[in-house]
Amino acid sequence: MQHSLTRRLLPPLVSGALFGAGLTVGGMTDPARVRGFLDLFGSWDPTLAFVMGGALVVMALAWRFRERMSRPLFGERFSLPDRSDFDVRLIAGAALFGIGWGLAGLCPGPAVASLALAPLSVLPFVLAMLAGMAVHRLVPESIFHSQTPRSLT
Repeated sequence: MQHSLTRRLLPPLVSGALFGAGLTVGGMTDPARVRGFLDLFGSWDPTLAFVMGGALVVMALAWRFRERMSRPLFGERFSLPDRSDFDVRLIAGAALFGIGWGLAGLCPGPAVASLALAPLSVLPFVLAMLAGMAVHRLVPESIFHSQTPRSLT
């Protein structure tokens, strides 16, 4: 039982810690830097483009390795997106995410990572994010599925 629990919990714990460290080292937990990156027509700060470019290189390599694997190292099967995931709900969520990211200079990953560094400054954002998640659970699925345009499916 101990081995099974360790095998199930250790990979997400290690990958989460690595992700949080990468966000912090890359400056993604600094709202001023993020807003500077998003300010294309002001004093644009391109440093996060290098962070994102580095992430793309790592993901491209991982994608190539995945093609050669029959199953994940720590899972039963790969969970890959398909074109049916592209719907009104995804577009609305992406728009809300972008608006929140632009206004606050934070998105969920860096916000959670920032809890370890400056919890009081990021706590209002995290509480608002959790409230948004709670409200999301109250919205019936049928509202979004009945309005999906044919061109998106």
